[in-house]
Order: sequence, then C-alpha cells, then structure tokens
Amino acid sequence: MFHSDATPAALIKGLATFLPGVNRLANRGTGGSDSARYCYSVWLRHLVRARHADPALPIPAAVGEFGPGDSLGAGLAALLSGADAYYAFDAKAHASPERNLAVLETLTHLFSQREPIPDDVEFPHVIPKLSDYRFPHSILPDDALAVALRPERIGAIRRSLEMPSRQGTPAIRYIAPWSDASLMAPGTLDFLWSQAVMEHVDDIRSAYRAMHAWLRPGGFLSHSVDYDSHGHTRTWNGHWTVPRLTWRIARGNRAYFINRQPHSAQRSEMQAAGFSIVCDERMEGPPLPRHRLAAEFRHLDDVDLRTSGAFVQAVKPQHV
Repeated sequence: MFHSDATPAALIKGLATFLPGVNRLANRGTGGSDSARYCYSVWLRHLVRARHADPALPIPAAVGEFGPGDSLGAGLAALLSGADAYYAFDAKAHASPERNLAVLETLTHLFSQREPIPDDVEFPHVIPKLSDYRFPHSILPDDALAVALRPERIGAIRRSLEMPSRQGTPAIRYIAPWSDASLMAPGTLDFLWSQAVMEHVDDIRSAYRAMHAWLRPGGFLSHSVDYDSHGHTRTWNGHWTVPRLTWRIARGNRAYFINRQPHSAQRSEMQAAGFSIVCDERMEGPPLPRHRLAAEFRHLDDVDLRTSGAFVQAVKPQHV
C-alpha cells in the first residue's frame, strides 16, 4: 500500500466521500466543460476526422453522445450541423437547461460566422488533433448550413432543450441513467461519440455492446480516451502502481472514477462487441519501471504502459 503512487490527498478525498454530505458534493457534477467553444471544437474534430476516415460519410441524421456530463453542447453543435436527432446517454443527469440554452446561443454565433475550430493553442489537451483547424466548408457548405441554421429550426432545438420529451425535429433525448441497450431501439443511430469518458466507465463490455446495438449497420463510432491518472497519483500512469484495496479507498463512495483499463482492453472490448476499427492513434508518456506495477497490472505490455491517451474510430459492419 505504501509503495504505490497514490497521493495522500487522493486517499483522504476518497475516505471523505463516505460522509453523506461530502458524498453528495463529490457526485454532483462531472467537471466537464460547458464552454461553447470547447463543445464546438470537440464536435467538429470528431466530424472532420470521421470524414477523413470515410470521405463519403454524410452528415449523420441521428447522433448519440456517451457521457456528455455537465453540458450537451457537443450534441447541440451536431444539431446545428444538420443532424435531426441527438441522444445523450449518461450515468446520471448532470446538464441544466439554462446552461445549455446559453451554450446554444454562442454555438449558433460560431456556426453563423464559420469560426475556425479552436485549436491546440486554446485547448492543448483535447484530442483528436487536426492538421487544419479552418472551418470545414467542404463538410458543412453554406447552402447546408443555411438550412441547418434557419431561425425556426434553432427555435425547435431550443424548445427541445426546454422539454426533451417533446415530439418534433430536431429532437433531443436525454437518457440518464442508461443501464442497458434495451433503452433504445436497435439501429437508431448513425454516429456515436465520447470525449474523455470511456476511462470512467466501470463496465466497458456492456457499454460497447450497447453502442453496437444502438448504431445502424454502417454506423460510425468515435472515441477520445484519456488513460492518465487524472491527478490521483504523483505520475501520469501511477494508478497502475496502486493495489486494489488502496484504489478502493481512493475511489471512496463516488458513483464514477477512472477504471484503470489500458488501451488494449478498450480495443479488445470494442472489437468483441462487433466493431471494425478504422483509426487508432495513441499518445505516449514515459513508462513506469515494471517493478513498481501493482500485481494486477504486471501483465501490461510496453505499448499499454506508454499509452497516455488514444483516439479510436470504428464502424459497425454493414452485414452483422
């Protein structure tokens, strides 16, 4: 226990969450961003990279976001790009209508002005990276945006934010908590993404199987995954030095934490669910000496031990 990289602060915070008042505070929000510029950048990065992977990929009609957290902004950006329906899947309802209405107004301005995609200067830790951060006119031409940004259409998005169960197009469906694939009809989605979420999901096997069910044949999956310790240890990869019992203390009574699954496990479960991986870009950090690894992580190979983040895109085959 005392040879691990867990910080004293992480252990104290974990223990404190067993106190009722502290636990409510610890599980109140996700720490996600409600910055419209961040959400604009995230959605357009996923969209641009998807078009790179498949030049014939159209603007998806039905999109889903796994783990939107405090803001539905990336989904609103997808609707302003021309999507007709946005499904938000989360472990717990976090987003507030008032905050999202404010984000919608700023997003509308960003699209109307064809603002460049906020780049690594503004958001240096956001992946995926792009080779060109100019507004993607070839993907979102002026005639298509003129239709997507009609005042009456933006009004419909606003009304759907205020009352997610309303019928109409564009539509927003906020599913929280999601528990299994049966919450939505199979083959509903054309495109599903997440941003720094899959490292927090305890049961990644069930999650990827649900995503596979929700996507139509030919549907597209896009994930940015952050494998570092999120500040819970002294080094970026120190969570792999922490024994199971000590990690249980650090997690405390939180509803979600980091799952410590390496990149190979995420890839394996994605493929086992039936996806074909079309893009796999890894970011690397300095590896740990193997003698410092906790027993349950000594099987990790050198690639996993260096992988601090990854951007993975996959397709559900047409014939399944």
